[in-house]
Amino acid sequence: MESHTYHLSLTWKEGRIGELSSPELPTHIDVATPPEFDQGVPGIWSPEHLFTASVLSCFMTTFLAVAEYSKLEFASFTCSAEGILAKVDGKYLMTAITLRPVLQVGKAEAIERGQRVLEKAEKACLITNSIRTEVKLEPRVHL
Repeated sequence: MESHTYHLSLTWKEGRIGELSSPELPTHIDVATPPEFDQGVPGIWSPEHLFTASVLSCFMTTFLAVAEYSKLEFASFTCSAEGILAKVDGKYLMTAITLRPVLQVGKAEAIERGQRVLEKAEKACLITNSIRTEVKLEPRVHL
C-alpha cells in the first residue's frame, strides 16, 4: 500500500477552545481542554475524546472491511468505547481503551464467526497498531 497524507489545521478561538479543520472535509470541530483540567470547557470535544474516537472509528471501519472480506452477514453493529486517562510516572497518558462492540447476526452458526471477525478487526486496526495504549475488546455477538 502506498502512503497517504491527511492535512489538518487548528485555529485558536478563545480561552481553551480551538477549531479543528481539514481542507479535505466540509465540517469543523471545536476542541477544548476537558473540564477535568484547569480552565477546561464542558460540552466540547477534547483531545482525549478524539483519541478514543480515532480508535473506535478505526475499529468500526476495519470491522466492516474484514466482515465484507469474510462474507459475514450481520443485522447490526454498534460499539461503545471507554478511554482511560491516568497519570503514570508524572505524565498524563491514555492508558487503556475498552471497545464494547455488539454484533447481531441472523443465524446461530454465525455467532462464532462474528466473534472471530471482531477479534481480527481489533488486531488489524491501524490506529490501535500505531499507539502504545492498551486496547481491550469486550465483544458480544447475538442473534
